[in-house]
Amino acid sequence: MPLIAIVVAALAIGFEQLVQWKYGPLGIVGFVLLTVGIKAKNTMISGVGAAVLVLLLAQPG
Repeated sequence: MPLIAIVVAALAIGFEQLVQWKYGPLGIVGFVLLTVGIKAKNTMISGVGAAVLVLLLAQPG
């Protein structure tokens, strides 16, 4: 069980670094809002985080 937790944490950190590299600090803010909203079961916070990520993905270039 601890091995699975370590692997999941490593994947989450890797994904977070990828988002920060590709979309900068605003990408991290969106990712954190989405994650916190899901964990807190707060649809407003997760919706704002998802909207930020979608707007970043929709930018041309």
